[in-house]
Amino acid sequence: MQPQVPIDVDPQTGVWSTNGLPMLYVPRHFFVNNHRAVETVLGQDEYAQILYDAGYRSAYFWCDSESKTHGLQGMPVFEHYLNRLSQRGWGQFSFIDANEETGHAHIRLDNSAFVLAQGVAGIPKTDNKACYMFAGWFAGAMDWVGEHTGRDYRTVSTETQCAGEGFDHCVFTVEPK
Repeated sequence: MQPQVPIDVDPQTGVWSTNGLPMLYVPRHFFVNNHRAVETVLGQDEYAQILYDAGYRSAYFWCDSESKTHGLQGMPVFEHYLNRLSQRGWGQFSFIDANEETGHAHIRLDNSAFVLAQGVAGIPKTDNKACYMFAGWFAGAMDWVGEHTGRDYRTVSTETQCAGEGFDHCVFTVEPK
C-alpha cells in the first residue's frame, strides 16, 4: 500500500509541507542516532519527560490543525492521527480500544521505527522500552478529543509493553490522571 500523504514542496524555499504544516524528511538511522545520543547524555528518564511534554503539545496542536483542515471532530481526529503516523514511517499504530467518554485507550504499535533501527547503522540493541517518545503524543491527542467533546479529563500515557523488550508489538496505555 502506498502512502496517501500529500506532500507539497515550495519551489522557492524547498520546504516540504502536508496540509499546510511544514515537514522534514530524514533517514530513520539519522533520527534514531540523534535520539539515542541525547538519551545517552541526559539519561532515559529525563529525556523521556522532555519528549513527553514536547510530544503532548505537538500532538494537541496537530489534532487541532487537522480537525480544521479536514472537518473532523472527536475520536475520528485521533484515528486520523494514528493513520498519519502510520503513513509516515514511525510504525503501524492502531487502537486496541479507546473510549472518548472516559479518556481511556490502548494503542498498539507494530514495526516501531525505534525497534526496527536497532542493530542498524551503529545503533545498538536494547532490552529496554525503546518507544517512549510516543507516549506524550497519545495523551495530547486524547486530551484534545476530551476538550473538544466537552469532557473534563486530563490523561497520562505510558508505554506498557515494548517490542524492544522481546514482545511482538508495543502497547501504550492512556488513562485519566
